[in-house]
Amino acid sequence: MPGLNFVLPHWLYWGTLIVFPLIAWYLVLRQRRRGVPSGPSLFVGYLFLVCSGFLGIHRFYLKSAWGVIFIPVFLAIIYTNGTIRDAREDVSRTRAELEATHTAVARAKPLPGAAPSEQEAAALKAAEAAAAKGQSAFDAAETELAKWRGISRWLATLMAAMLLVDAALLPTLTRRARTAEFAAPPPPAGAEPPLVHEAGTGEDPTMGLHTRLTDAIEWINVKAGEYVAFWAVISVFAYYYEVLARYVFNSPTNWVHESMFLMYGMQYMLAGAFAYREDQHVRVDVFYAKFSPRGKAIADIVTSLFFFIFIGTMFVTGMRFALDAIQVGEHSFTEWGVQYWPVKLMIPIGAGLLLLQGIAKLIKDIVIVARGGT
Repeated sequence: MPGLNFVLPHWLYWGTLIVFPLIAWYLVLRQRRRGVPSGPSLFVGYLFLVCSGFLGIHRFYLKSAWGVIFIPVFLAIIYTNGTIRDAREDVSRTRAELEATHTAVARAKPLPGAAPSEQEAAALKAAEAAAAKGQSAFDAAETELAKWRGISRWLATLMAAMLLVDAALLPTLTRRARTAEFAAPPPPAGAEPPLVHEAGTGEDPTMGLHTRLTDAIEWINVKAGEYVAFWAVISVFAYYYEVLARYVFNSPTNWVHESMFLMYGMQYMLAGAFAYREDQHVRVDVFYAKFSPRGKAIADIVTSLFFFIFIGTMFVTGMRFALDAIQVGEHSFTEWGVQYWPVKLMIPIGAGLLLLQGIAKLIKDIVIVARGGT
């Protein structure tokens, strides 16, 4: 298989983080206007073809048993690539041994004009015999490597041809799958399972309370949380590329893991306020769950002092970190060398969003107390 030497440009990384959620948002809103999708989707079929067609997932998605023919070809590619790695090691080992024998031959040769002794002639003959043997082993290793590379190219060509054929057939296959699904009797309608919050969450008495100011603050935090939530989809494509590059093309990367853990760190900061608004930050308490709504609101007002101290400290120190990183143009020390200042800038931004959400919650807690718990 040919190697992959692609390294993600920095501008493409940051541009994807900005543009991809906007595109995903548009697709989600368009689908909501169209209603709940029915039957297999051609778009999803092509998405499976591009991302995991080598395993026939697009065929299985359309309930076609012909997807199984992709599996042995893919397994053969994996086996061949493993054999190629071993063959490369054999070539490297025999090359080193051959170079060592050449050095031994050069050392065993007598000085120019000097007659070799019987012992020196025997040593030279033995060195030349070892060199011939080493050359034979090296040639055999190279021949073995070339053979498996040829097999790998044929398998890759076969897989590419199968994927191209299915790319042309996918519209027809999707129409057939839709026809078959519509012909089948619909499943019995059942009640939606009730939403069960994790222990320590979903207990905030202010979740159903609305005021103009708090709604405006929460709208910002909800949109920020939904925006960065789409980043999780990017990681699916990124790690898919890494697995494919590593195990199919023998070309592992060092930028995929770094780009993803930086992305999730930024997502963690920017989605914190949204999680706070949805009361999804797990609290460990003994008495809070047993309080009345007014009692919970009073407890939240009292403990909000510690919240604002923590968030204020995070905002101030995070702003210092971000400004220092911007001034020096800080970047990672890996070969990828991506900029760090946008990542550190998310610390004060996330803290600011949490601060706004904390203010909104405090306002609603005060309203609940003033209304007597209603």
